[in-house]
Amino acid sequence: MPLFITIILDGVGIGEQPDASAYGDVGSDTLGHLCTFRTLAIPNLTRFGLGRIRPLDGIESIEESLASFGKMTEISPGKDSTTGHWELAGVELECPFPVYPEGFPADVLDAFVEKTSCSGVLGNRASSGTVIIEELGDEHVATGYPILYTSADSVFQLAAHVDVIPLEQLYQMCRIARDEVCTGEHGVGRVIARPFEGETNFYKRISASRKDFSLLPVALTVQEALLAEGVSTVSIGKINDLFGGVGFSESYKTTSNEQGVQTLIACMRDAVRSYNSAFIWINLVDFDQEFGHRNDPEGFAKALEAFDRSLPSILALMPEDGRLVITADHGNDPTTISTDHSREYVPLLYYGSTLASDLGIRSSFRDHAKTVAEYFGVGFDCGGTSFEHFDRSLN
Repeated sequence: MPLFITIILDGVGIGEQPDASAYGDVGSDTLGHLCTFRTLAIPNLTRFGLGRIRPLDGIESIEESLASFGKMTEISPGKDSTTGHWELAGVELECPFPVYPEGFPADVLDAFVEKTSCSGVLGNRASSGTVIIEELGDEHVATGYPILYTSADSVFQLAAHVDVIPLEQLYQMCRIARDEVCTGEHGVGRVIARPFEGETNFYKRISASRKDFSLLPVALTVQEALLAEGVSTVSIGKINDLFGGVGFSESYKTTSNEQGVQTLIACMRDAVRSYNSAFIWINLVDFDQEFGHRNDPEGFAKALEAFDRSLPSILALMPEDGRLVITADHGNDPTTISTDHSREYVPLLYYGSTLASDLGIRSSFRDHAKTVAEYFGVGFDCGGTSFEHFDRSLN
């Protein structure tokens, strides 16, 4: 039956791109450095052909791998999640989203304060969310001012204690920021509500209540093209948020890689049981959010090993004519000084085609979108090239 699964290992790059110097990322190599940090116990990814993409310490190059293998080049300017996922959906950006490593300018702050009628903001700098909430949580509780921060991504993040600024009020402030403040030249990729709870020294973000307010894609996405032709399109994790909800018939939020995999397996069972044509797209964010940004190579390695252990359960549900892609959206090397994303190639493992082959270095992430569209027999002109030739329509 027609079932196409795409798994994004968020932040799992496989070596610097030729333009890495323009992003301050010379020497970044997420997978390569993890493999030199310690031996990874990932036998299933090894059998898939991970070691055939390029030499990786401790990872065998399996001559007869289960999947085709290669790596993909990002051509859109930027190294954030929105840019990477949009290109994977067939949308190439001409100009990068704005970033604010020194914090937002006065005109943005003034507009936000005026339009939300809040008395002021705290922070306004690039920071880890957990760090800035720990630093400014007490002052926020005392003043009622929301905590504003950003990162290497194009994001306007607003954190507030749920007992100080109730959840719906925080969401409304973010809607105002999205629609009336972060526009034009300040049109960041995402405005993000970051609620937290607790008390001094024990503040904790409430991940389940995080809410993203994204820019809408600037061109047609592959999921929209599929949906228009009757293919079910399912997002798991933060995928839906990155597209502002555009093009998905079903969406499931998750709070961890483990929950994401469980949700994927449940969705696969539903698709197989109902015999529906389905494209399921999942982002496993822990690699990036919990370990890459926190420079935790051991946690990153353990998360990869945990994902590897889940692969047999996923494969057991794949129909004979189904397809599975395992890739990433950018790098996030936990062994470098930087805690930011890195401009890297992303690995490509493509399971389900008749003969495993070397897919080489793909010239754009858009090749993923073209492959998905051609698999379902849907016309979609995005400039990409399919990983394989499909000689029949599955419509």
